[in-house]
Amino acid sequence: MTNKTRFTIIGAGHGGKAMAAHLALMGFTTKLYNRSMDHIGAIRELGGIDLVGFNGEARDFGKLAMVTDNIEEALQDTDMIMVVIPSSAHAEVAKNMSPYLKDGQIIVLHPGRTCGAIEVAKVLRDNQCAADVTVSEAETFIYASRSDGPAQARIFRIKEAVPLAALPATRNREVLDRIHEAYPQFIDGGNVLQTGLNNMGSIFHPALTLLNAGWIETTHGDYQFYIDGVSPSVARVLEVLDRERVTVGSSLGLRTRNAMDWLKLAYDTTGEDLYEAIHNQEGYYGIKAPPTLNHRYIFEDVPCSLVPIASLGNRFGVNVRAMDAIIALGNIVHRTDYWRRGRTVEKLGLTNYSVSEITAYVNEGVLDN
Repeated sequence: MTNKTRFTIIGAGHGGKAMAAHLALMGFTTKLYNRSMDHIGAIRELGGIDLVGFNGEARDFGKLAMVTDNIEEALQDTDMIMVVIPSSAHAEVAKNMSPYLKDGQIIVLHPGRTCGAIEVAKVLRDNQCAADVTVSEAETFIYASRSDGPAQARIFRIKEAVPLAALPATRNREVLDRIHEAYPQFIDGGNVLQTGLNNMGSIFHPALTLLNAGWIETTHGDYQFYIDGVSPSVARVLEVLDRERVTVGSSLGLRTRNAMDWLKLAYDTTGEDLYEAIHNQEGYYGIKAPPTLNHRYIFEDVPCSLVPIASLGNRFGVNVRAMDAIIALGNIVHRTDYWRRGRTVEKLGLTNYSVSEITAYVNEGVLDN
């Protein structure tokens, strides 16, 4: 047991609880941190989390080594720090972690959305974090899960292949070797630009929510998000957004999957166009829309997915008018400025860098100031 990787989970939402319980049941020393004790009091009192889905429909108890709202003690004597919080909070948690990180620790963002690892690495630098830590990100969250109560979680499915990349990519092997002790499902994602630009949530989530704003507010989400919400016209908007994303990837020298390829890869679903392919995906039937527009599909996916892609596009001369339009709608609906709040190239510290310099940074860690 002493040689096993020790894990700290940051965040006690449904995903964090599922991951913490699952790791504990697999025999790993696991801590759970949440910034508010209100959210983890029941878990602390029990000493762990009841999990359904680890062993069929049986309920198993994942005993945790620590449940805390103290970030310093959460990061002591741990090897892998699994960040399972909305990507809009990555910068804040990176700032809070920076004084307490130690050499050799690995941070994994689950997921990074777009440019998450780049943002976290910059925050650590800006806060004079001297520790030699590796920041990495998953392309998507490995679990389909939900919370069944204050100290209960349920896992519906564990994805079979999840791309993961470190910053820099020369550390991919090191991170994969360590995380494979618990999760053989993670595969080499190339670099953190590839994992970020293959973020399909950036295409599906904000546009589908905002273009169906009236329906969401009238029905409180009582319709099928992908089936009823994707009409032929909405699908055409998604196709244009997707082309812009792929073109931004090309401007950075990357080959990114388009939405049709992704549906084929993830679900073995095809069609003549995106509208048909989405409606041919049986797994989308029955998935309800968000009950409100105050939802992470806007407040997370706009600033942390669409904004960085559009900002990179603007920086390197790609027409991203459709993305600009969806971001503008998000700003109006939420009465905010997601350009100011989001991951722009300026905030990521990439303003004055060329494509070759950004590529050298994500691949080799070379970033000349």
